[in-house]
Amino acid sequence: LNDMFPKDWPAFFVGRDTEYLKAPSDAVKVSLFSDLVNVDFVYTPRFDPDRYIRGGRISFYNAMLGRRCGRDAVVDAEVPDRWFRDGEFAGRLARNVGALELAGYGYVGYWKSPAGVDPATGAGTFPRLSVWGGSVRGQLAGGIANFEGAYYDSRQDRSGGDPTVRNSEVRLLAGYERDLPQITKDLTLGVQYYLEYMMEYDSYRRALPPGTPAADEHRHVLTLRLDKLAMNQNLLVSLFVFYSPTDADAYLRPLVRYKIDDHWTVEVGGNVFFGAKPFTFFGQFANDTNLYAALRYGF
Repeated sequence: LNDMFPKDWPAFFVGRDTEYLKAPSDAVKVSLFSDLVNVDFVYTPRFDPDRYIRGGRISFYNAMLGRRCGRDAVVDAEVPDRWFRDGEFAGRLARNVGALELAGYGYVGYWKSPAGVDPATGAGTFPRLSVWGGSVRGQLAGGIANFEGAYYDSRQDRSGGDPTVRNSEVRLLAGYERDLPQITKDLTLGVQYYLEYMMEYDSYRRALPPGTPAADEHRHVLTLRLDKLAMNQNLLVSLFVFYSPTDADAYLRPLVRYKIDDHWTVEVGGNVFFGAKPFTFFGQFANDTNLYAALRYGF
């Protein structure tokens, strides 16, 4: 929730390794360490947006056209790109208290993917955004539990009455992970609960253009991950499931990976989307379901 560095969403949704979800960023980082608290400060002199879904490779729901779009309506966004004038600031305070890992976060910049639209041109925009949050992580019942919260302050529409700018939000995430040796060895279970709560929802509904589908005030997402290692831990069988009961949509990431030797790895997997409505987050990608195979050489 508080990681506001750029992401590569097309890479994630077509099956590239999860590490490629983090897009590159030109930034300066300073860290200070003490017995009281550790401090990280990052300055990005020019805004680095996400590699967001544009329609060039993955189709999506276009609210202005009221349908799924792809290469017939590639997103044209106005990116703030002036050096030093369109910079970003991010900070983190962290320390351990007993067995708990505590952290506080702050960010001042812009929405990382287009969260607004220019009514004159129809181009996507990146409204100004600040994020303030915290997290706690520690051992619980033989596993690791974590809780994180964040307030997304959409500074250009705090009243919620501007339909061309995304509203402010409160986001919460709770997770738990543990091994399951009682079932079989090298089996790991992870579960998460995620909540998006839209602020000023009544103003949002009143300002919504006629015929535009309304987002839910509360969006809930449940996540399940099962990882099984076998054959001297050279074989990984994994299933990652996202399900939103409010949106009635889901996203599945099955994966089988085999490490041939110290250099070669082969894998097959998929990105499978379900959705009852074309305008929900996962439902909009229902036409983007894909299977893939990969051979990777590392050195």
